[in-house]
Amino acid sequence: MKLDAKIPEGPIAEKWSNYRSNVKLVAPNNKRRIEVIVIGSGLAGGAAAATLGELGYSVKCFCFQDSPRRAHSIAAQGGINAAKNYQNDGDSAYRLFYDTVKGGDYRSREANVYRLAQVSTNIIDQCVAQGVPFAREYGGLLANRSFGGVQVSRTFYARGQTGQQLLLGAYSALSRQIAAGKVKMYNRHEMLELVMIDGKTRGIIARNLITGEIERHGAHAVVLASGGYGNVFYLSTNAMGSNVTANMKAYRKGAFFANPCYTQIHPTCIPVSGHYQSKLTLMSESLRNDGRVWVPKSKNDLSKNPNQIPEEDRDYYLERIYPAFGNLVPRDVASRAAKYMCDKGMGVGKTGLAVYLDFSSAIERYGKAAANTQNIDNPSKKEIEKLGKEVIESKYGNLFEMYQRITDENPYDTPMKIYPAVHYTMGGLWVDYELGTTVPGLYATGECNFSDHGANRLGASALMQGLADGYFVLPVTIGSYLAGEIRTPQTDTNHPAFVEAEKSVKDNINKLLNIKGDKSVDDFHRELGLIMWNKCGMSRNAQGLQEAIKEIQALRKEFWNNVYVPGTADEFNPELEKAGRVADFLDLGELMCRDALNRNESAGGHFREEYRTPEGEAQRDDENYTYVAAWEYAGEGKEPILNKEELTFNDIELKTRSYK
Repeated sequence: MKLDAKIPEGPIAEKWSNYRSNVKLVAPNNKRRIEVIVIGSGLAGGAAAATLGELGYSVKCFCFQDSPRRAHSIAAQGGINAAKNYQNDGDSAYRLFYDTVKGGDYRSREANVYRLAQVSTNIIDQCVAQGVPFAREYGGLLANRSFGGVQVSRTFYARGQTGQQLLLGAYSALSRQIAAGKVKMYNRHEMLELVMIDGKTRGIIARNLITGEIERHGAHAVVLASGGYGNVFYLSTNAMGSNVTANMKAYRKGAFFANPCYTQIHPTCIPVSGHYQSKLTLMSESLRNDGRVWVPKSKNDLSKNPNQIPEEDRDYYLERIYPAFGNLVPRDVASRAAKYMCDKGMGVGKTGLAVYLDFSSAIERYGKAAANTQNIDNPSKKEIEKLGKEVIESKYGNLFEMYQRITDENPYDTPMKIYPAVHYTMGGLWVDYELGTTVPGLYATGECNFSDHGANRLGASALMQGLADGYFVLPVTIGSYLAGEIRTPQTDTNHPAFVEAEKSVKDNINKLLNIKGDKSVDDFHRELGLIMWNKCGMSRNAQGLQEAIKEIQALRKEFWNNVYVPGTADEFNPELEKAGRVADFLDLGELMCRDALNRNESAGGHFREEYRTPEGEAQRDDENYTYVAAWEYAGEGKEPILNKEELTFNDIELKTRSYK
């Protein structure tokens, strides 16, 4: 199938303004008659539902949490990017565009990324108007800090809880529309099927997670904003409820799944501590602004207290290998470097799978600056340390407190121990410039689409994409489709397509409940996670991926014959919820391995061991793999069909990525 990305004509800087000037519109009196379903209430979903409601559409918003405020967007810590150039350090929309495409290892669509950079400035204004308490400089301007992969300061932040504050802003906008009757909120509901009539999306089947009731909901269009699929690895920084079910239901209905193998491993996470651990905790990338990453130079020092290891015996390996960017290299580069040091036997901690993130230099630097500011002559070492810790606390206090509560170590006095972990997924449903999938009337926003990050996401760009899609892009582009639906009456949920979809959902639920095996859902999920981490994780190779596909197929067969799901369908049943999600993860895991096996190159978060430079860096194959791999469902038990969207680079030179 030929994929039409619907990229507007004209210079890249004018594409979005030209598109908005010419896109079809829906008159206000017609919007009231049009129903839109939004799946997800995080930054992308909450912003989209609120904005569509404000525009006058009739909106239904669904989330599986007990409140939209519990969407996983709340967990984002470090900040949100925007090209406002408050620091006057040379930033611009073009530079944000360039950094994003380069950071994604030249595997993203130029037009979408440039639009994201343009819209970024509007996001900050919107959030400030909502009352988001961004950090400010002494003069009142919003403060900025740096993040990995860039040489400017463009990240706006609210201490280490930026996601939470932005989500509260979106939630306030959403709540206003709920109160006005424009948006109807369905908490504790999970989408379990997409309903299509005559080739168009016409609604969903959802399960009330409290009562177990299966519900039919019709609409003129459906917007997916259901997040990423990092929990396919079992252990990740994602909330334990995060899942891929909405995306997989859409995939089986004809929505192409793009670049599923592009998984981001975040370099600054608290290391795994035990076999029965259920999730991992992220320490914000913002910490790499002031923290220095190192390991001992000698294996004899691995068991020593890090404070007793002198400066000359420490290997600040990121600063050594990548002098131009140092500790602020992109996440994929920093993660692989940490893995390399640990694989060499230079890892620290009980497991040997950790490196140090040290703030002693920053504490001293900030302490001396604070002493000067306060006119303290010849401050003592103790005074400098006290003042420096106060500055660090003002910037990262809640993160340091979280680390201490989890590890029982004080990071002000002892370096943090960190190790890479699964964090974000750049792959997702294929969408065109309008954020439309290959299924008419089905849209995908935020992390659940593939469009903006290529093979690796720059830090602080997830919040930017989610809010850009929800507030400023989708509400405009969806009008192109809905303008043709103004004469379409409200969907009749008694239509045979809804009856059939509901029966399919109930049959699947009963099938899971009636297996009555002797192995828990978590056991299967944990086994799948180990396969994925070991053979499709931070690095992959052809042999491991081929083995993983066979192992996942065997595990899936065992799952459908031996899983034990207690309880019944018509009650609150978290194990039943998990079983359905793990069934989808099993299918996704195989698809990810097939995608990784197909891509015979290394690019961003996809690192094939066979394709690396003599220095060990990722080696792209631009001649053969400068495309989006869009996988088409071919039916149960059949290999998916590969479709390609060729990527063209007219405004950025395609070249080897270097941070040295």
